[in-house]
Amino acid sequence: MTHAESFFRQAAEIAASLDHTMVETLAAELVALRARGGRLFILGVGGSAGNCSHAVNDFRKLCGIETYSPVDNVSELTARANDEGWDTIFTGFMEGSRVTDKDAILIFSVGGGDMERNVSTNIVKAVDMAKQIGMKVFGVVGRATGHTATHGDAVIVVPAVDPALITPHSEAFQAVVWHCLVSHPDLQQKKTKW
Repeated sequence: MTHAESFFRQAAEIAASLDHTMVETLAAELVALRARGGRLFILGVGGSAGNCSHAVNDFRKLCGIETYSPVDNVSELTARANDEGWDTIFTGFMEGSRVTDKDAILIFSVGGGDMERNVSTNIVKAVDMAKQIGMKVFGVVGRATGHTATHGDAVIVVPAVDPALITPHSEAFQAVVWHCLVSHPDLQQKKTKW
């Protein structure tokens, strides 16, 4: 079997194995967020940060949810990292945005943050801050044992069908899940062009 055949066979397995009930739960949570006038803050680092920017567009444009991501402002992001430390890039943005319990965060991450392993500690701090304020914590992650999955309210865990491909599958399925959400009949308010 070629790599391409194996990769896409695994992708099909992941799609079939995703917790579809949790995806519906997340859709309902996002409908409730919009109804209460809350804002959505999408957080991620590395490849997941690139997914954040695209998802912000889709939730704003197609679903009418006021959505932001700190990774879209490189100047503020790097100033916070330089002046205050990498750990606080998201919490500082959230403080500056005056988040409340009406708002929510959506984490895109492979591991979901792990303080003990010193991985994505900025995500751990953002999740903890959100929980302290009473915000909802949502996520699409690749590890059930990470901070987001263990502390979140509605988190989709991408099944790990191949340990060597957890990162590419997790980041690819972040896009699959958010596109499922923004095309959900309960969420989508505007049609796509095509």
